Amino acid sequence: MARLPVIAIVGRPNVGKSTLFNRLVGKKLALVDDQPGVTRDRREGDARLFDLDFRIIDTAGYEDEDAQSLPGRMRAQTEAAVAGADIALFLFDARAGLTPLDEEIARWLRATERPVVLVGNKAEGRAGEAGLYESFGLGMGEPVGLSAEHGEGMADLFGRLAPLVDEIVAEDAGAEDEEEGAEGPLKLAIVGRPNAGKSTLVNRLLGENRLVTGPEAGITRDSITVPWEWQGRRVDLIDTAGMRKRAKVNDKLEKLSVADGLRAVDFAEVVVLMLDATKGLEHQDLKIADTVLQEGRALIIAVNKWDVAEDRKGLFEGLSRALDEGLAQVRGVPLLPVSAKTGQGTDALIEAAFATREAWSKRVSTGELNRWFRDAIERNPPPAPKGRRIKLRYITQARTRPPSFVLFGTRVDQLPTSYHRYLLNGIRRDLGFGAVPVRLTMRAPKNPYDGEKGA
Repeated sequence: MARLPVIAIVGRPNVGKSTLFNRLVGKKLALVDDQPGVTRDRREGDARLFDLDFRIIDTAGYEDEDAQSLPGRMRAQTEAAVAGADIALFLFDARAGLTPLDEEIARWLRATERPVVLVGNKAEGRAGEAGLYESFGLGMGEPVGLSAEHGEGMADLFGRLAPLVDEIVAEDAGAEDEEEGAEGPLKLAIVGRPNAGKSTLVNRLLGENRLVTGPEAGITRDSITVPWEWQGRRVDLIDTAGMRKRAKVNDKLEKLSVADGLRAVDFAEVVVLMLDATKGLEHQDLKIADTVLQEGRALIIAVNKWDVAEDRKGLFEGLSRALDEGLAQVRGVPLLPVSAKTGQGTDALIEAAFATREAWSKRVSTGELNRWFRDAIERNPPPAPKGRRIKLRYITQARTRPPSFVLFGTRVDQLPTSYHRYLLNGIRRDLGFGAVPVRLTMRAPKNPYDGEKGA
């Protein structure tokens, strides 16, 4: 079972840390009293905030006392909790405002290099507004105002924690896959219409007649995986059956063969779509390419029989334009001329496949990603439908292979498709993802009071 991200609640005594801890774990595990210093040891529990699951640590109130004293030893426990946590929740009393001890805690937390979410507790009503504004001076960004006792502001806390938790979960879950992807064999599937030269290409790469070939269409029926090594790097070559238009596929065996080919795409990392230079680009080629991209696989297009093609320059330029128009969701897909018969361009094809897999497996740090995000919004702010501003808060990379991002904000359901496309194109262009499929989903904090309507 994957480990849960760990979040430590820190702050000076009596700011409501244990109250928030109890609310997040959903039961009164920690003692709560108006008297400061009730909590002395770390207390841990499994917490859930809407659909976020994490491990939460309640810590003793942070006090500036001698290390050998009881408060000093309690502080050491708090410091150890933060050292072992992924995220720190820095809680202060919004009604009381900032104290010198709050400022000392802020300086300490900045030195830990842990992500810190600043939270102003007891912020219900207007009594906490001054304290929230004052906290901007800590240099920790916008505070979350909430009431741990009454449960107000939990949606805002969710909005701040979600991108951080998602990133930690994604890093943990994807670490093994990414390591295997970087060191394991490149899973390379060859797809295309019948008789485009797929098996001939595989045989040329292997240097032997490993697969049956011939002028007859449809010789290959099963998806065949052949281990291979290119310049000391391992490759699993996957040859597939030719994919004709569905209306022309009547034979039951051919239907099974095509379905097997589609399953091969699911298991591939990079897919090479073979075109026949003597026949050009057909609608079926675009359908196959679209299927590959919809499955989130990296795509390369190889134009076979280049050795016998006429007007190569015109053919290449025409194919480039047609692909950019037909695959508008991912422009600039690598287009490489090859000859499966002579071996022309095959090294360049495999080199491009490894480079494409690297982009497909790329992870961008949250810091770099959000610096780009702020610049992108500054260059082109989101629109304000009916005069109401759409506020985009954070973005995080949820996973790789394919690169998938989650954007957090308010009223994101009203973000126009054109702006969504603007962000996607920027991610590909500015962050080094090139023409691999990139996914961007929107998420708004849930309103905890929605369920009470009509009650």
